[in-house]
Amino acid sequence: MPEGNADPLDAAVRSLARLIGSTPGPVRRARLQHGDLVVEVEWPEGAAVAAAVPAVPLVDADAGLHYVCAPMVATLYLAPSPGADPFVREGDQVVPGQQVAILEAMKMMIPVEADRAGEVVKVLVPNATPVEYGERLIALAVSEG
Repeated sequence: MPEGNADPLDAAVRSLARLIGSTPGPVRRARLQHGDLVVEVEWPEGAAVAAAVPAVPLVDADAGLHYVCAPMVATLYLAPSPGADPFVREGDQVVPGQQVAILEAMKMMIPVEADRAGEVVKVLVPNATPVEYGERLIALAVSEG
């Protein structure tokens, strides 16, 4: 997947927005293709591009974030057992070495730990989802100090 295992559609739309934002004049039509994924946008004659794409930031929204990534191919679980509270929620503070999830591979359970202190900004992968090596699991706003 592009951009460090980010959602392909999100990555394509962000790339398209950066491209459109860097053009000197108005853009009437844009098409971005990556593999089977195609993002196509067309504006009526004379339409302002800035008004057409306000929801997509032209600056990388990931700036300053650190990601806890999958150390192996496995199934991700966000809680120690079904029905239990998750290890972390968005807004929680974590410290290095704190367990934030668990991976199951070949009937073995492997803890996933935060490697930096910070605030959980977003849990990027749903519970009980297969993940790939290096896939971003949790976004952290790193604490200073």
